[in-house]
Amino acid sequence: MRRIALGASLLSLAMLGACSGGGSPVPTATPSPTPTTAGGGGQATFSYDVEPCFTQIVPNSGGQTVREFIAPDAITFDLSRPADFPNGRDLDDPVVDITIAYLFLDLTQTGQSLRTFANLPLNPPASDRAPLTTFPYFAPPQGAPPIAATTGTSFSFRTDPDSAFVTVDRTGLPAIATVLIGGPMRNAFNDASQTADAQGAFRSEFSIQLVALMNALGDDLTSIGLDICARRI
Repeated sequence: MRRIALGASLLSLAMLGACSGGGSPVPTATPSPTPTTAGGGGQATFSYDVEPCFTQIVPNSGGQTVREFIAPDAITFDLSRPADFPNGRDLDDPVVDITIAYLFLDLTQTGQSLRTFANLPLNPPASDRAPLTTFPYFAPPQGAPPIAATTGTSFSFRTDPDSAFVTVDRTGLPAIATVLIGGPMRNAFNDASQTADAQGAFRSEFSIQLVALMNALGDDLTSIGLDICARRI
Protein backbone atom coordinates (compact mmCIF):
# COMPACT_ATOMS: atom_id res chain seq x y z
CA MET A 1 0.00 0.00 0.00
CA ARG A 2 2.90 2.37 0.70
CA ARG A 3 4.24 1.76 -2.81
CA ILE A 4 0.82 2.49 -4.32
CA ALA A 5 0.44 5.64 -2.23
CA LEU A 6 3.92 6.77 -3.27
CA GLY A 7 3.11 6.26 -6.92
CA ALA A 8 -0.10 8.26 -6.61
CA SER A 9 1.74 11.07 -4.85
CA LEU A 10 4.45 11.25 -7.50
CA LEU A 11 1.96 11.17 -10.36
CA SER A 12 -0.21 13.91 -8.90
CA LEU A 13 2.93 15.92 -8.10
CA ALA A 14 4.08 15.95 -11.70
CA MET A 15 0.59 15.89 -13.24
CA LEU A 16 1.95 13.75 -16.02
CA GLY A 17 2.66 10.07 -16.60
CA ALA A 18 5.50 8.26 -18.29
CA CYS A 19 5.24 5.34 -20.65
CA SER A 20 8.00 3.00 -19.52
CA GLY A 21 7.82 -0.42 -17.94
CA GLY A 22 10.20 -2.67 -16.12
CA GLY A 23 10.94 -4.12 -12.74
CA SER A 24 10.99 -2.26 -9.48
CA PRO A 25 14.30 -0.78 -8.26
CA VAL A 26 16.70 -2.81 -6.18
CA PRO A 27 16.16 -1.64 -2.58
CA THR A 28 19.11 -0.39 -0.60
CA ALA A 29 19.67 -0.85 3.10
CA THR A 30 18.26 2.34 4.53
CA PRO A 31 16.84 2.44 8.08
CA SER A 32 13.35 3.84 8.47
CA PRO A 33 13.47 7.47 9.68
CA THR A 34 12.37 8.39 13.18
CA PRO A 35 10.02 11.39 13.09
CA THR A 36 11.04 14.44 15.09
CA THR A 37 7.58 15.98 14.86
CA ALA A 38 4.33 14.12 14.37
CA GLY A 39 2.48 15.36 11.32
CA GLY A 40 -1.14 14.93 10.29
CA GLY A 41 -2.14 11.56 8.95
CA GLY A 42 1.00 9.88 10.27
CA GLN A 43 3.30 12.05 8.14
CA ALA A 44 6.80 12.42 9.58
CA THR A 45 8.20 15.95 9.45
CA PHE A 46 11.93 16.74 9.38
CA SER A 47 14.23 19.62 8.56
CA TYR A 48 15.97 18.85 5.27
CA ASP A 49 19.10 20.16 3.59
CA VAL A 50 18.38 19.78 -0.15
CA GLU A 51 21.66 21.24 -1.38
CA PRO A 52 23.10 17.73 -2.07
CA CYS A 53 20.18 17.18 -4.47
CA PHE A 54 21.18 20.20 -6.51
CA THR A 55 24.93 19.48 -6.51
CA GLN A 56 24.83 15.80 -7.54
CA ILE A 57 25.76 14.96 -11.13
CA VAL A 58 22.99 14.08 -13.58
CA PRO A 59 24.01 10.90 -15.47
CA ASN A 60 24.27 11.31 -19.24
CA SER A 61 24.32 15.11 -18.89
CA GLY A 62 27.96 15.68 -19.74
CA GLY A 63 28.97 16.12 -16.09
CA GLN A 64 26.40 18.77 -15.19
CA THR A 65 25.04 19.08 -11.69
CA VAL A 66 21.28 19.09 -11.20
CA ARG A 67 21.38 22.85 -10.64
CA GLU A 68 23.37 23.42 -13.83
CA PHE A 69 21.02 21.15 -15.74
CA ILE A 70 17.73 22.75 -14.66
CA ALA A 71 18.88 26.38 -14.95
CA PRO A 72 18.46 27.62 -17.56
CA ASP A 73 15.29 25.63 -18.24
CA ALA A 74 16.02 24.51 -21.81
CA ILE A 75 16.35 21.41 -23.96
CA THR A 76 20.00 20.67 -24.69
CA PHE A 77 21.42 18.13 -27.11
CA ASP A 78 25.02 16.99 -27.51
CA LEU A 79 25.52 15.06 -30.76
CA SER A 80 28.51 13.23 -29.28
CA ARG A 81 26.39 11.47 -26.64
CA PRO A 82 23.43 9.02 -26.81
CA ALA A 83 20.18 10.72 -27.81
CA ASP A 84 17.70 10.19 -25.01
CA PHE A 85 16.63 12.28 -22.05
CA PRO A 86 18.40 14.07 -20.39
CA ASN A 87 20.40 14.54 -23.61
CA GLY A 88 17.66 15.69 -25.96
CA ARG A 89 14.37 13.82 -25.82
CA ASP A 90 12.66 10.91 -27.54
CA LEU A 91 8.88 10.84 -27.85
CA ASP A 92 8.66 7.84 -25.52
CA ASP A 93 11.17 9.06 -22.90
CA PRO A 94 9.67 9.00 -19.37
CA VAL A 95 10.80 12.59 -18.85
CA VAL A 96 8.78 13.36 -15.72
CA ASP A 97 9.79 10.16 -13.91
CA ILE A 98 13.45 10.81 -14.76
CA THR A 99 13.23 14.42 -13.57
CA ILE A 100 11.69 13.38 -10.25
CA ALA A 101 14.46 10.78 -9.84
CA TYR A 102 17.30 13.31 -10.08
CA LEU A 103 15.44 15.74 -7.81
CA PHE A 104 14.69 13.20 -5.06
CA LEU A 105 17.14 10.30 -5.19
CA ASP A 106 20.80 9.91 -4.33
CA LEU A 107 21.98 8.63 -7.70
CA THR A 108 25.33 7.47 -6.31
CA GLN A 109 23.65 4.65 -4.41
CA THR A 110 23.68 1.13 -5.84
CA GLY A 111 20.33 0.14 -7.31
CA GLN A 112 19.18 3.70 -7.95
CA SER A 113 19.26 5.46 -11.31
CA LEU A 114 17.43 7.96 -13.47
CA ARG A 115 15.01 5.14 -14.34
CA THR A 116 14.15 4.11 -10.79
CA PHE A 117 10.67 5.66 -10.84
CA ALA A 118 10.12 4.95 -14.52
CA ASN A 119 10.68 1.24 -13.80
CA LEU A 120 7.96 1.04 -11.16
CA PRO A 121 5.03 -0.90 -12.68
CA LEU A 122 2.58 1.98 -12.28
CA ASN A 123 2.30 3.16 -15.87
CA PRO A 124 1.40 1.43 -19.14
CA PRO A 125 4.51 -0.18 -20.69
CA ALA A 126 3.95 1.77 -23.91
CA SER A 127 1.46 3.87 -25.82
CA ASP A 128 -1.33 1.85 -27.43
CA ARG A 129 -0.42 3.56 -30.72
CA ALA A 130 3.17 3.52 -31.87
CA PRO A 131 4.80 6.81 -32.97
CA LEU A 132 5.05 7.44 -36.70
CA THR A 133 8.39 6.82 -38.38
CA THR A 134 8.12 10.04 -40.43
CA PHE A 135 7.40 13.69 -39.60
CA PRO A 136 5.60 14.75 -37.41
CA TYR A 137 6.38 11.41 -35.64
CA PHE A 138 3.54 11.66 -33.11
CA ALA A 139 1.27 8.64 -32.83
CA PRO A 140 -2.03 8.75 -34.76
CA PRO A 141 -4.93 10.28 -32.77
CA GLN A 142 -7.54 8.21 -30.99
CA GLY A 143 -11.02 7.90 -32.45
CA ALA A 144 -11.89 9.25 -35.89
CA PRO A 145 -10.97 12.96 -36.00
CA PRO A 146 -10.93 14.91 -39.29
CA ILE A 147 -7.83 14.02 -41.29
CA ALA A 148 -5.96 16.51 -43.49
CA ALA A 149 -6.27 15.98 -47.21
CA THR A 150 -2.48 16.03 -47.65
CA THR A 151 -0.03 13.46 -46.30
CA GLY A 152 2.22 15.74 -44.26
CA THR A 153 4.00 17.55 -47.05
CA SER A 154 2.15 20.89 -47.11
CA PHE A 155 2.73 22.38 -43.68
CA SER A 156 2.46 26.15 -43.27
CA PHE A 157 4.67 27.34 -40.41
CA ARG A 158 4.20 30.65 -38.60
CA THR A 159 6.90 33.20 -39.29
CA ASP A 160 5.90 35.77 -36.67
CA PRO A 161 8.78 37.46 -34.79
CA ASP A 162 9.58 36.24 -31.28
CA SER A 163 7.94 39.37 -29.84
CA ALA A 164 4.55 38.17 -31.11
CA PHE A 165 4.52 35.17 -28.78
CA VAL A 166 3.79 34.94 -25.05
CA THR A 167 5.15 32.19 -22.78
CA VAL A 168 2.30 30.27 -21.18
CA ASP A 169 4.31 27.53 -19.49
CA ARG A 170 7.91 26.32 -19.56
CA THR A 171 8.31 23.21 -21.71
CA GLY A 172 12.08 22.85 -21.88
CA LEU A 173 12.27 20.50 -18.89
CA PRO A 174 8.77 19.27 -18.04
CA ALA A 175 8.10 19.12 -14.29
CA ILE A 176 10.55 21.87 -13.31
CA ALA A 177 7.96 24.64 -13.51
CA THR A 178 5.36 22.32 -11.97
CA VAL A 179 7.47 20.85 -9.17
CA LEU A 180 9.99 23.53 -8.22
CA ILE A 181 8.00 26.73 -8.73
CA GLY A 182 5.17 27.58 -6.35
CA GLY A 183 1.87 29.01 -7.59
CA PRO A 184 2.59 32.65 -6.62
CA MET A 185 5.89 32.53 -8.57
CA ARG A 186 4.60 30.71 -11.66
CA ASN A 187 3.86 33.78 -13.80
CA ALA A 188 7.18 35.39 -12.89
CA PHE A 189 9.01 32.21 -13.86
CA ASN A 190 7.19 31.85 -17.16
CA ASP A 191 7.83 35.51 -18.01
CA ALA A 192 11.52 35.41 -17.07
CA SER A 193 14.31 34.77 -19.54
CA GLN A 194 16.73 31.85 -19.51
CA THR A 195 19.42 34.40 -18.66
CA ALA A 196 17.59 35.08 -15.39
CA ASP A 197 17.48 31.32 -14.76
CA ALA A 198 21.22 31.00 -15.27
CA GLN A 199 21.88 33.96 -12.98
CA GLY A 200 20.07 32.20 -10.13
CA ALA A 201 16.90 34.28 -10.02
CA PHE A 202 14.85 31.26 -8.90
CA ARG A 203 17.49 29.39 -6.91
CA SER A 204 15.89 30.08 -3.53
CA GLU A 205 12.44 29.17 -4.86
CA PHE A 206 13.77 25.82 -6.10
CA SER A 207 15.15 25.08 -2.63
CA ILE A 208 11.99 26.16 -0.79
CA GLN A 209 9.76 23.97 -2.95
CA LEU A 210 12.06 20.93 -2.81
CA VAL A 211 12.23 21.15 1.00
CA ALA A 212 8.42 21.19 1.12
CA LEU A 213 8.23 18.19 -1.19
CA MET A 214 10.82 16.29 0.82
CA ASN A 215 8.69 16.85 3.90
CA ALA A 216 5.72 15.43 2.02
CA LEU A 217 7.43 12.44 0.37
CA GLY A 218 10.86 11.91 1.94
CA ASP A 219 9.77 9.41 4.59
CA ASP A 220 7.68 7.50 2.04
CA LEU A 221 10.72 7.05 -0.18
CA THR A 222 13.00 5.92 2.63
CA SER A 223 10.33 3.57 3.99
CA ILE A 224 10.45 1.53 0.76
CA GLY A 225 14.24 1.31 0.85
CA LEU A 226 15.27 4.21 -1.37
CA ASP A 227 18.01 6.70 -0.51
CA ILE A 228 16.99 10.32 -0.95
CA CYS A 229 19.52 12.98 -1.90
CA ALA A 230 18.40 15.38 0.86
CA ARG A 231 19.98 15.17 4.30
CA ARG A 232 18.13 15.58 7.59
CA ILE A 233 19.39 18.40 9.79
